[in-house]
Amino acid sequence: MAKQAEATKEKTINVFVVDDHPIIRQGLAQLIRQEPDLRYAGEAEDAVEALRAIETIKPDIVIVDISLKSSSGIELIKDLRIRNPEMPILVLSMHDESFYAERVLRAGARGYVMKEEATERVVHAIRRILAGEIYLSDRMAASMLSKLVEGRSNSTSFPIERLSDREMEVFELIGHGLGTRQIATKLHLSIKTIESHRANLKVKLQARSATELLRHAINWVQSEKGASHSMNNGD
Repeated sequence: MAKQAEATKEKTINVFVVDDHPIIRQGLAQLIRQEPDLRYAGEAEDAVEALRAIETIKPDIVIVDISLKSSSGIELIKDLRIRNPEMPILVLSMHDESFYAERVLRAGARGYVMKEEATERVVHAIRRILAGEIYLSDRMAASMLSKLVEGRSNSTSFPIERLSDREMEVFELIGHGLGTRQIATKLHLSIKTIESHRANLKVKLQARSATELLRHAINWVQSEKGASHSMNNGD
């Protein structure tokens, strides 16, 4: 009987969640606890807390949001890969998969699920990733395969796709109305570094002024929200 209990325990999959929205964490906890072989092993709302807890708990898989409290989910993924190269990571985000999926896979994640689809797909994604597969929606998988077959490169991509992960993060925060000092504080970077990123953004996006860069950023944030809304409504 003891051996059977030990075998059952060994099959339990410990899941750790990093998300700065309490409601999302609660929903995931409820979802995971419904599965007999999954265990909600812990949670964090920012990268610092997550790295500390994950080092202690050593979960079997980590679910990470892209936008975290005072930190970047993509940077957290990179840090986790450095510390735990074999750690399976699933991204669960409100951001449009068509833009961010390739970025998070390059950072080291093994899958991407949009929050609108979480209740239907997150458990399936966990199991696929733990089986050694990469999990994306059928639409995104087909898009990435098409890029590979057609041999598209950055030289033919849209300007925004050429931005680095950090530049993209700064660009999005500009679109949310944050100034240079606020962005520096949020990302724990110097004002000089943010100013350098802003200068690079202007060049890459061909913005002639700070006002034009701001307009581009606001339009991007609004278009992304619109894309997420349309996908959620099945358009």
